[in-house]
Amino acid sequence: MTVPLQPLLDAAVVALRAPTQVWSGAEGDLGAAGIDGVYHGDVRHVQALTLTCAGSDVEWVSRAVDGPSRVVFGGLLRGLDDRWPDPKVRLRRERLVAAGRVDESWTISSHLAEAVSTSLELRIRPDFASLHEVKAGLPVARPVQIETMDAAASVVSDVQRLTLHAPAAEVTTDGEDLVATWEVRVEPRSETEVRFTLTMDDDALVVQAPARAAPWEAADVAAAASDPRLARWLQAALGDLDALRLVLPDHPDDDFFAAGAPWFLTLFGRDSLWAARLTLPVDAGIAASTLRVLARLQGAVHDPATAQEPGKILHELRATSLEIPGEGVVLPPQYYGSVDSTPLWVCLLADAWRAGMPEADVRALLPALTGALRWILEEGDTDGDGFLDYIDRTGRGLANQGWKDSGDSIQWRDGALAEGPIALCEVQAYAYEAVLAGADLLEALAPDAELDPTELRSWAATLRARFAEAFWVETPEGRYPAIALDRHKRPVDSLTSNIGHLLGTGILDPADEQHVATLLQGPSMASGYGIRTMSTGAAGYWPLSYHGGSVWMHDTAIAVHGMLRAGLTDAAASVVGGMLDAAEGFGFRVPELHSGDPATETPAPTPYPAACRPQAWSAAAAVTALQALRAVAAP
Repeated sequence: MTVPLQPLLDAAVVALRAPTQVWSGAEGDLGAAGIDGVYHGDVRHVQALTLTCAGSDVEWVSRAVDGPSRVVFGGLLRGLDDRWPDPKVRLRRERLVAAGRVDESWTISSHLAEAVSTSLELRIRPDFASLHEVKAGLPVARPVQIETMDAAASVVSDVQRLTLHAPAAEVTTDGEDLVATWEVRVEPRSETEVRFTLTMDDDALVVQAPARAAPWEAADVAAAASDPRLARWLQAALGDLDALRLVLPDHPDDDFFAAGAPWFLTLFGRDSLWAARLTLPVDAGIAASTLRVLARLQGAVHDPATAQEPGKILHELRATSLEIPGEGVVLPPQYYGSVDSTPLWVCLLADAWRAGMPEADVRALLPALTGALRWILEEGDTDGDGFLDYIDRTGRGLANQGWKDSGDSIQWRDGALAEGPIALCEVQAYAYEAVLAGADLLEALAPDAELDPTELRSWAATLRARFAEAFWVETPEGRYPAIALDRHKRPVDSLTSNIGHLLGTGILDPADEQHVATLLQGPSMASGYGIRTMSTGAAGYWPLSYHGGSVWMHDTAIAVHGMLRAGLTDAAASVVGGMLDAAEGFGFRVPELHSGDPATETPAPTPYPAACRPQAWSAAAAVTALQALRAVAAP
């Protein structure tokens, strides 16, 4: 019996423009790998798409990725060629992805002295499987209705529609497949091109592409980089961030960053907030619009089924419920199971305000600010111990509700799992920063607010003192803040990257910030390609563990972001050196995460084979790297 497995992604080719993405093999065909397909929203419209030539095999020899949305594949048609060794008949396959649309052109070029005649065939297999099923390795094809027309075809499944336009082709059906055939003649030393377009529609979509262009010019931002590797990374990263922008249909002018491809092309509170925060030096506008989008969805009632609470900021938004087979997880379409999105929303509002967000726009968000602060003060502490924590009350939600949300991410040094409710160290830091920032905002813009800034600052001071008493541990690896407190109020003693998120928030004394920065640069935490999620000294460490030894570029960037705010510019620049080495190793399109294998053992970072890419906060890390190198260069 074959066990269903999540598809691997590292060898696949992706072209996207959210909410549409195409995943293929290295030659451009779709269907051989589990991830392959044309996706629109959370539905795979096409499972397989292949190109064949009647007179020759296609021998693919090149692939060039040109930004997030365009890929060009090059092949040889030696079956149509003459007897000489130099290839004279070539095939160029160009793919361009737009929101709801895929365009391909196939061009045969010939350097022969005589004409060449052949036929090209496009074969498409629609399946309309759920993206969540594909991720679980259990895709189920949906029933379809197919109608062929002159050089075109329409495929309908429920509220999803796929249309093929293939000018000059004969379009037929062959069982479950659509087939388009072109009769082609290439004159001597000439070329002939055929084209087709796929368009996708889905009435159930809850997100759509923005109408406005990105407000930045990637080349201009990249030109400011002193390191040529950083310039290349910025060029790729800002292109990916542009392609990951989405809006909600009822407010098409407010864009936000989708979390990433292929599984997360939608609104995620934590991810969208951090991506906007790290990108703030390049574009303050998307920070403001992200804040507005999430404010409109802010929790208003107590609803255990969705984890909604008054003032709480959303975790994720989807068209349908998300079921994770084998894990018993069923998340509703609008899910609030995140302990950190709410304080992070406040932190971003304060950062955007200080960066020049128009005062009228900030004032419009003050009611949402008050609600978020009340959630931190009144709702975030489930057991009354003075710390923000989380626990899934339904048995069907996320067991862990910080950024490390896998089931085994919160471990003791001996490898045992911590019991909830769990109070994460970084969440206390976010809350401390958020409440102080909220006090500043209210004092400046709403002196008659129902929340007293003085009382907010007192609450924050108490949290800081309690944190210093409760979270610090000492182990053979040294003295450091624990990753969390467990249900028994014991500090969970593994050394993890979570402590990097404390830097710059103010919850640590300057000497302790320097100490934490030094630990993060030590051999057990620094892989040479970024900061590991867990120390090599922990029993649970494994370099290919999702959250227990791997390296996440955004996680490393958050530590650098904190080092810069703490004035630790040399430490920040040192960490950025490893980030640049990793970016170069991945061709400057950094994935969601990679292995924690040390640079001393491998000349390039080892992929985590199921890592998403592009990922918004991984791309945004390039902007943080730019800020760090600028800070070092500043007089």
